[in-house]
Amino acid sequence: MISPALLADVMAATWPAASESRLGPWTIRDGQGGGQRVSAATAEGAWSDEDIPMAEEAMAQIGQGHLFLIRAQDALLDQALQARGYRIKDPVLAYAAPTGQLADPAPAGMAAFAHWPPLAICRQIWDEAGIGPARLAVMDRAAGPKCAILARSNDRPTGVAFVALHGTTAMLHALEVAPTARRQGSAHNMMRAAAVWAQQNGADTLSVVVTVANTPARALYASLKMEVVGDYHYRQK
Repeated sequence: MISPALLADVMAATWPAASESRLGPWTIRDGQGGGQRVSAATAEGAWSDEDIPMAEEAMAQIGQGHLFLIRAQDALLDQALQARGYRIKDPVLAYAAPTGQLADPAPAGMAAFAHWPPLAICRQIWDEAGIGPARLAVMDRAAGPKCAILARSNDRPTGVAFVALHGTTAMLHALEVAPTARRQGSAHNMMRAAAVWAQQNGADTLSVVVTVANTPARALYASLKMEVVGDYHYRQK
């Protein structure tokens, strides 16, 4: 359905770092507070243990902690960082499903709808969930088709999510439901609405990434018959 390489491209395009630079075998990302993935270094070429301080210094120079993203092909780097005292942080799973599968049935009426730019109430819900200006700036940076999804229940706003498109794959980020509205179907409706929007904009796949620890979100994706298509984790000093 979606390869690890494509998954990485979709994540980079739909939730972009403020800047990226290549330093020896490393890609150094400046996240400017936009989250872990956009602030993590990755190995893109042949590296040696002596190259690790080079990446550490580059991250320190832009005011970021020492954080590496570890993919399936990075087993040796994972071991080298562990030997240097790095701990595993936030294992992540990627899920995906065909948009046609998720979009049928579409959410009823105004239960969830796509729009851009985000309404003030969307920004308020995100802000109350800890998604502030730095992460909203990431959404603004996404260059392709994108939308905010607002969920409503009983004529009240209940949740919000961000969706962006890269090629024929859409990815959903920053899904939040107001605490008083949880377990009432808002997240389900937003996933369906995201798939409808993605399909209308030429996407055949909707994807999402979630930490392994986020059991409620994983249960939601499983209930929608989304499949695990990849995984990664971080190593932090």
